[in-house]
Amino acid sequence: MRNIRNFCIIAHIDHGKSTLADRLLDETGTVEKKDSRNQVLDDMDLERERGITIKSHAIQMAYEEGGEVYTLNLIDTPGHVDFSYEVSRSIAACEGALLVVDASQGIQAQTISNLYLAIEHDLEIIPVINKIDLPGANPNEVEDQIVELLGCAPSDILRASGKTGEGVKDILHAIVNRIPSPTGDPEAPLQCLVFDSVFNPFRGIIAYYKVVNGSIAKGDKVKFIATGMEYDADEVGILKLDMQPRDRIATGDVGYIISGIKDSKEVRVGDTITHIDRPAERAIEGFKEVKPMVFAGVYPIDTEDFENLRTSLEKLQLNDASLTFTPESSAALGFGFRCGFLGLLHMEIVQERLDREFNMDVITTVPNVSYKVYDKVGHAIEVHNPSGLPDPAKIDYIEEPYIRATIITKADYIGPVMTLCLDKRGILLKQHFITGNRVEAVFDMPLGEIVIDFYDKLKSISRGYASFDYHLSDFRLSKLVKLDILLNGEPVDALSTLTHIDNSVTLGRRMCEKLKELIPRQQFDIAIQAAIGAKIIARETIKAVRKDVTAKCYGGDISRKRKLLEKQKEGKKRMKQIGTVQVPQKAFLAVLKLD
Repeated sequence: MRNIRNFCIIAHIDHGKSTLADRLLDETGTVEKKDSRNQVLDDMDLERERGITIKSHAIQMAYEEGGEVYTLNLIDTPGHVDFSYEVSRSIAACEGALLVVDASQGIQAQTISNLYLAIEHDLEIIPVINKIDLPGANPNEVEDQIVELLGCAPSDILRASGKTGEGVKDILHAIVNRIPSPTGDPEAPLQCLVFDSVFNPFRGIIAYYKVVNGSIAKGDKVKFIATGMEYDADEVGILKLDMQPRDRIATGDVGYIISGIKDSKEVRVGDTITHIDRPAERAIEGFKEVKPMVFAGVYPIDTEDFENLRTSLEKLQLNDASLTFTPESSAALGFGFRCGFLGLLHMEIVQERLDREFNMDVITTVPNVSYKVYDKVGHAIEVHNPSGLPDPAKIDYIEEPYIRATIITKADYIGPVMTLCLDKRGILLKQHFITGNRVEAVFDMPLGEIVIDFYDKLKSISRGYASFDYHLSDFRLSKLVKLDILLNGEPVDALSTLTHIDNSVTLGRRMCEKLKELIPRQQFDIAIQAAIGAKIIARETIKAVRKDVTAKCYGGDISRKRKLLEKQKEGKKRMKQIGTVQVPQKAFLAVLKLD
């Protein structure tokens, strides 16, 4: 156990974690030349194309120093704010962390957020300045930022380049000498912390864990504490580039277990595994359910594909336990599912994976967050969908979720960033300069205001420099109203939204104007109205396409033309009574992009 080192790599998105992990694997000879490629730990095509890590990955390396062989367990973590729960579980399974900072970009919001997570778990932090080979690199300035943030000595900070491999030997030396070996009692009852799980179509769900106390052997009867499920350990082993079976995994090591689990709900990240015959008294602390933040309706374009969509979502859930879904129906879009996501990037990735891996074309409605609605008696219900809102006469008040947002930007852009956050009903809590030209601002903001286009706007007004991180803080009382869109007097439930009363009139007006542009003209007038309850707050009319019935009449008496026009008028009236309006898919998407 003295020669085991468990560590993770934490950084802001796109600071070079996966490339640095590649160099560590090359240096320790873990990956053979024939298997070597860029981003070797990123399995999905989507991860490679976008250059982001979506799933955390674990791999074991053997490293020799001073005549002794050390076992290094590396856990590569995602850098995006949407996957911070996965990062927190990976950190809980480690004793040390490499804090990677880009030499050209400096410290960003997610760097600080992940650093605080690591400090909470008492991890040994090894700061690394990466990408020092870039022409725009400024390692001396970044070094000052790290010293100010961590309070460490400049000599503790390592400089490296994931691309060229410079400084990688120093990192391995620091891992062995600065990160403590795991502490645990090999004789105590078994306690394993589950930090990840993957689905294999032939073997079922494979859980990755770190053995905190005791040891686990092949054939043991084990129990998952949070779910209460019991299994046989058909196979246990360690994680190299592929899985390598072992008879026993000892205290402090990281491994996997295969026990024929078929349902993703039975394995939860953060759960504890113990033996049935000699169970641990309590679970390892820190387990909590992953709560979706953003909800959206996902509907098949062809209603016959409903069952195929259900199967696709179930298979996707096996690989991504944070995705939740329940069936729902809409008058406008037919049968579909209300899905819960961790954030907008997560929603985008699920949509893309449905299209690529399962060939499913889907329509996604406007994303919402969950609200707490209290009635006059004091009962509370959670509402994820505007159509699930009770009758307004019964509602006493509504509470919406607020987040604590941290934004780091260059001082030049602080004005536009402030304006954007205050427009989104943000409350400025504090603002301070990290270094000469970099400002950190902390806001309380309603989650509902940031789920649609906040991140894109923030990036565009700061020219890509601002970084953003958030966590849910609490629910607060808000004056929210349900905004309905009516087409020819019929409400379209897929276009309904819950919005703050101050924004409702402008939003209603803009939605009507946008739909007027996008809905094709019919042979009768279409009235587009925005309504709050029974009160119409905005209206636009799409004029009818009129066929020229008098084209064949030239010359002659006017009464002949009038007779044809009267006949056409009657037909139009009849058509309007039974006419239904076709709403194209781009109209649903355009509502998201309203500026």
